[in-house]
Amino acid sequence: MRTLVVLPTYNEILNVEPMLRSLRKVVSTCDILVVDDASPDGTANLADEIGDELGQINVLRRTQKSGLGRAYRAGFAWGLEHGYDRFVEIDCDFSHDPNALPALLEAAERYDVVIGSRYVAGGHIPQWTWSRRLLSRGGNQYASLMLGLGVADSTAGYRVYSKKGLELIDFPTVTADGYGFQIEMTYRAKRSGASIVEVPISFTDRELGESKMSRAIVVEALWLVTKWAVERPFGRGAH
Repeated sequence: MRTLVVLPTYNEILNVEPMLRSLRKVVSTCDILVVDDASPDGTANLADEIGDELGQINVLRRTQKSGLGRAYRAGFAWGLEHGYDRFVEIDCDFSHDPNALPALLEAAERYDVVIGSRYVAGGHIPQWTWSRRLLSRGGNQYASLMLGLGVADSTAGYRVYSKKGLELIDFPTVTADGYGFQIEMTYRAKRSGASIVEVPISFTDRELGESKMSRAIVVEALWLVTKWAVERPFGRGAH
């Protein structure tokens, strides 16, 4: 099984080198694709330098900042063209612990979609306030209820997809971004009959660099969930 770690970046000059070194140490047999959205801080150039040193690292340079969903779709397409069997989603800011990846990959031997989940037994978010936790948990419960997901953490961005899973999802036609992208991928996986499992992780806030999350992305996700739920009885929605 050839595994590709897809690592989207935008202005991650402080995190990209330690993340690449951590991934290479933890999953030495996996290849890594850095998908950089024209970072003005030189992230892509540094990733190239580290790739020359460590090997098994490629950099896909995009011409503009166009969102997380499009970055992942570009990375998945590149990986399929190059013959990979499994695809990892992970943030570059260390909110996703690279040391948890072996457990996700082990589960990926049996499931099409593996979600690193904050909201199943064993999952943790040690740094969040109760209000932020309530907003996130409530949003996930809303999405699960409205769309019949049966998934506790559909907004999670730490994942492993099989080639079959991506094909069932028909990922090139996914349109949402941010939280909405993760929910849409989950919804499509559920509707297509892909096998899904959640593996507990500990999620921590970034220590270096600036967060890309905004209120607009959260509002978009809630709006899309409501829209898909309305369309669901008519066989439409997220497809």
